[in-house]
Amino acid sequence: MPQTVAERLDAINEFDREPVPEAKLQGPGNFAGLYAGEHVAGTEFVIGPLFVAHGVAAANLFLGLLVGNLLAVLSWAFICAPIATKTRLNLYWKLRKIAGPYLLVAYNLVNALMFCFLAGSMISVAATAVGIPFDMPMPQLSDLYPTSAAWVVTVLLVGSVVTMFAILGFEKIAAFSKVASPWMLLVFVACGVAVLPQLGVEQPGDFWGVANEVIWTGIPVEGRVHFTFWHVVFFSWFANAAMHLGMADMTILRYARKWQYGFFSAFGMYLGHFIAWVASGILVALALQQGGEVAPGPIAFLGAGLAGLVAVVVAGWTTANPTIYRAGLAMQTVTPGWKRWKVTAAVGVITTIAALFPALMMRLLDFVALYGLLLVPMGAVIVADFWLLPRLGLRENYAESRRLRVSLPATVAWLGALAFAWMLNVLFSLQIFFLGLPAWFFALLVYTGLSLFQQCTATTPVSVSSPSTA
Repeated sequence: MPQTVAERLDAINEFDREPVPEAKLQGPGNFAGLYAGEHVAGTEFVIGPLFVAHGVAAANLFLGLLVGNLLAVLSWAFICAPIATKTRLNLYWKLRKIAGPYLLVAYNLVNALMFCFLAGSMISVAATAVGIPFDMPMPQLSDLYPTSAAWVVTVLLVGSVVTMFAILGFEKIAAFSKVASPWMLLVFVACGVAVLPQLGVEQPGDFWGVANEVIWTGIPVEGRVHFTFWHVVFFSWFANAAMHLGMADMTILRYARKWQYGFFSAFGMYLGHFIAWVASGILVALALQQGGEVAPGPIAFLGAGLAGLVAVVVAGWTTANPTIYRAGLAMQTVTPGWKRWKVTAAVGVITTIAALFPALMMRLLDFVALYGLLLVPMGAVIVADFWLLPRLGLRENYAESRRLRVSLPATVAWLGALAFAWMLNVLFSLQIFFLGLPAWFFALLVYTGLSLFQQCTATTPVSVSSPSTA
């Protein structure tokens, strides 16, 4: 048996380059807990307040969140989960078969960097709670750089703990989330409800009036873009576009016994991206009214005291853990000679350094929109390769079958989709929140069309493949 710490970590097998075996498949509870834990998260204390800052009207917020989160759940359940459970491969190894190893290296560098920045914002959120007992100066909405030595020390400590959990692998992450997520949600709700009387809600019938007049007034903070119903729909749908339409959650859902487990994403969307966003919006409205600090830790402390601080810390961990885990798997294909735990540790260092910059946390809406836009075209490539090519009489995993280093159709689809999105932004002033969907369809069509041309003009006949089962 392994004796040293390094040997024990080397023995953790996360099936980086092979299908997950039947014996390692997980039951529904792990996925309900994982999605709830990941999306009832510290970042909810940032995103909810940003809707207030962008002047969303109350009706637009509630209806937009209902619709947008439903679209996100359906994307997980009908697009990502079926391919994950049929192949049992993580995103990166599946994409290597389609795109070739050289293109995968470029994609994974972008992917891992985006994951590091996203996890870094979550570590920043947790740090705002850890620092309160020590009177640490809090970053403000306009801060870009580290604000104090105390901030740096706190972020480094939190980042170390989060990285340690990510190294332990999927089962430990899921178990931690399953334990933490129920009470975290209760704290979120308690925080929001506790401060309602201070905003003028004396009885349930007062809520809607206060919501419209005090919290979600439809008037943005100076310097912020005004958000409409459609902003809320597309942001709540595409906040995790890299995970569902971009197929990153193949890495998680490959452990699911059934594809229907993709519906468990609803625990994250409606508990976290609905209830928690609403609750944190209420908190920041009171903080702004009182002239207090609007960082996640202080507003949680305002609503629930010490319990609020603990919830912010744990919520930051439960979201950052699986994100660093995904980033580690992405980098594993770039550094195949390294053990997964070493790659994850290196990713954790990069993530913690990124967390030192509060701008990641304070500009989170823009960042997650950009993050999704960069990665969703490759999700469309996987969907087209798995579902469409065999039905057109074409071979899937063509790069692997021909031992190609780079797939030209995949390269043009990815980069072309990004260029297409840029043109939409320049020519029609389409904001970044609305660019992900057209980019996804563009990549789907371009990859399918170029694959048809490539395989039909191949000098050596290619036999038709059937959809992957392993």
